Amino acid sequence: MPTRQQSDRSLESTRERGGSRTTVLLALAANALILVAKVIGGLLTGSTALLAEAAHSLADTTNQTFLLASIALASKPPNEEQPFGHGRQRFLWTFLAAVGMFVAGALFAIGYGIFELLRGPESSGSYGIAWATLVIAVIAEGASWLRAVRQTRAEAQHAGRPWRQHVRASRDPSVKMVLFEDTAALVGIFIALAGIVADQLTGSSVFDPAASIAIGLLLVGVAVWMGRDVSHLLIGGAARPEEREVLERAIAEFDEVDRVVELLTMALGPNALLVAARVDLSDSITPGQTEEIAGRIDERLREVVPDVTEVFLDPTRA
Repeated sequence: MPTRQQSDRSLESTRERGGSRTTVLLALAANALILVAKVIGGLLTGSTALLAEAAHSLADTTNQTFLLASIALASKPPNEEQPFGHGRQRFLWTFLAAVGMFVAGALFAIGYGIFELLRGPESSGSYGIAWATLVIAVIAEGASWLRAVRQTRAEAQHAGRPWRQHVRASRDPSVKMVLFEDTAALVGIFIALAGIVADQLTGSSVFDPAASIAIGLLLVGVAVWMGRDVSHLLIGGAARPEEREVLERAIAEFDEVDRVVELLTMALGPNALLVAARVDLSDSITPGQTEEIAGRIDERLREVVPDVTEVFLDPTRA
């Protein structure tokens, strides 16, 4: 029988179970609607802040398309070139989405805001259209945000962690990015609102482009944060510290194990972990018993950390 050069143990874990896809689809629909509303409102009113928000929504819509593509690509079966599967496609496309947010959203919003400030924009006075546009944006963006919050709260409850801690620790980049994008979008809407109201009350035309610059800075912050958050997983990040502690304790609890010499972990996808451990077995263990002990350790590791899909054990002498 030829030697296998690929493993499908992580395939079911890397395949999306439906929750993240639904969240991303809702966010995509909401942002597409908001994009149309903001473009129309921005062109009719000449509001720099609304046009900056339109760029923000365009970036978000593109990002959600990237996230949907990552979910589909991660479901592909493993091959000899990708022996552990394609789960890290989720991390790659989320990183590209963060870059897209930085370029399409932040640079346009900041650059166009500075241009309008230097040009000395004139207020159009079409504030009713601007207000209606922002109301539509708040309703659609709020619906998407609530969906992401509900999913992350349910996941946090299942994992037995506080919600904020779960959002920070989660390896699921799709829901996390939708949550932070929608939060930034809601903040951006209120920044645009503040700029338009300030222009309306003062008769000045400075606050609207200033709001555009502020929106751009917000997008820069979110894009950098998301890029940093997913980059360590993209290049082979380890399991969370609490997971590593539980795994080490699970191996050490076997009477046949004198010491855990080395424990290495790596994320293969949002719900897939590789574990490699070098263990010092008791001197009384015969070669015939080693395989049976390794099988029990393998089973125990998958039990204590359900995300574990690949286990490699190296019995050694200290």
